[in-house]
Amino acid sequence: MNAAALMLRLRLAAMRLGIAGCVALALLLAGASLLSWSLKARQEAAQPLPPAPAQLVQAAPPPTANENLAHFYASLGEKRHAEQQVKQLFDIAAKTGLALDQGEYKFSLDKASGVSAYQVTLPVKGAYQNIWQFSMQALSAIPFAALDDIAFRRETITEPVVEARMRFTLYLKEKP
Repeated sequence: MNAAALMLRLRLAAMRLGIAGCVALALLLAGASLLSWSLKARQEAAQPLPPAPAQLVQAAPPPTANENLAHFYASLGEKRHAEQQVKQLFDIAAKTGLALDQGEYKFSLDKASGVSAYQVTLPVKGAYQNIWQFSMQALSAIPFAALDDIAFRRETITEPVVEARMRFTLYLKEKP
């Protein structure tokens, strides 16, 4: 069969199928070729790769109990600088736009560990967002501090100024 006869047969078949049939046939052929390509790519991906040269990486040994204990004591603040830490809390409050009243302060000592806990209870006034900003900045600036308690009070729901009572604990060691 020559090329002219083949083209005539294709043209007659296309006329019988109509436009919708031709589009459907073209989509069917495209889908079949895509499926064939996908299967071939999957087979190639399933082929095992040649083994890479082995490189042994040794993990660092876990810290010993004494190393953990030394790290714990190194992360504590120093008791002799407790007043500076309280001043730092007042400075952060001022930077975040809070009014900070006189607080309550209480030292306690755990004799077994030698760790002092300095509880600082601060009544603050300001916008709710500023209070949270203050607490996050304080904990970031003083890594040995913990925010133990926070209580909010507002006169009315529309009042923009919030009163909060915040209790921080500074964990301190006796000697550097």
